[in-house]
Amino acid sequence: MRFLLSGALLLTTALGSAVPKADKKIDYTGFKVLRLSLPKTKQNFDVQLEELAAHVLNPGKTTLDVVVSPENVDALRAIASESTIINEDFGASLAEEGTLKAADFSTAAVPAETWFTAYHPYADHLTFLRDLQAGFTGQSEIFTAGTSVQGRPLTGIHIWGSGGKGSKPAVLIHGTVHAREWITTMTTEYFAWQLLTKYASDATVKSLVDKYDYYIIPAVNPDGFVYSQTTDRLWRKNRQTVSSSSCVGRDINRNWPYKWEVTGGASTSPCSETYKGQAAGDAPENKGLVAQVNSLRDGKGIRLYLDIHSYGQYILWPYGYDCSLVVHNSAQHRSIATSAAAAIRAVSGTAYTFGPSCSTLYATTGSSVDYIDATGNSTYSYTWELRDKGNAGFVLPASQIQPTVRETWAGLVSTLTNAG
Repeated sequence: MRFLLSGALLLTTALGSAVPKADKKIDYTGFKVLRLSLPKTKQNFDVQLEELAAHVLNPGKTTLDVVVSPENVDALRAIASESTIINEDFGASLAEEGTLKAADFSTAAVPAETWFTAYHPYADHLTFLRDLQAGFTGQSEIFTAGTSVQGRPLTGIHIWGSGGKGSKPAVLIHGTVHAREWITTMTTEYFAWQLLTKYASDATVKSLVDKYDYYIIPAVNPDGFVYSQTTDRLWRKNRQTVSSSSCVGRDINRNWPYKWEVTGGASTSPCSETYKGQAAGDAPENKGLVAQVNSLRDGKGIRLYLDIHSYGQYILWPYGYDCSLVVHNSAQHRSIATSAAAAIRAVSGTAYTFGPSCSTLYATTGSSVDYIDATGNSTYSYTWELRDKGNAGFVLPASQIQPTVRETWAGLVSTLTNAG
């Protein structure tokens, strides 16, 4: 395993990323998750971490979460100024997350809310979207925004209300940018499900659907998503190869062609989990997404962009590439985020932190939120990091799917209401 670490140690590689093809599914039984406080003097720390950690998960400015094999726990704790075990057995968490549940699509009907009680195979997510759209053919359509490295369409659903298709400013929502963030797939699908199934019976939903055109892509990284389901649950990137390296994958959220060239917020190493690619926008997924953003910009414009991620419970807005910059409508971004966080908390008590992306969390370059703000001319552009704060992390138990999607929906309703 090799990776580049800098700044807040966000530039990492995944277990097995140097192996393009795995023979079998990676077993994390007995692996632990540690939260490390970064030492004031990091001499040799990066090198030692490289040797000992299987994955670095969500880094912060002063701490980072790592997955480590049992035999390396003591050695890893010894190099940190402080450490806490936040998960005694990552393999057990995978079991608690639940197995992928194939849905019963034997009858042609709009999917029920029971869909949001389990995680599902990728193919079933496509069926969910098609079945949902089939129930509302007069105000929705399936669209694609390009294709992945392995030829999978980036499939989304377009929803509209009064005025007809394409007549209102766009709300664009992306999920599963990072393959291991399964709760984001479920959450973005819940948004689409609510917007369509509640349109005829809920005056608030009707007003919101009549106000905007919605473009929702639950899995913008389908290849990585499939790989996380079949081979490595903690896989993050896409599955694009690099001729000069045996490592696989670009980070789709470091590949957007805006401030891609800036240093410190992504990695130039193909083995890193935040590998930015060889050129700005050179991931096939990004090519399709950029084309759609530019098309929406040149049409009725983009009112709101949401990039749904996990974990950490954050609402973030531009900019990621420079911590000293303030977006021109920062006060409005903050006001909307404040209301959204309050709406989420009112449902189930889940607390969110909010602020500009770089100064609140860490630096990112070539990110979607920065591109869609600066080049896509979106009025508002946010990253939402969903549950939790690290105890389950990327493997949120299935029992938390419904609570998460319901509270996040409340945040979306608040955001849409205040974005107008």
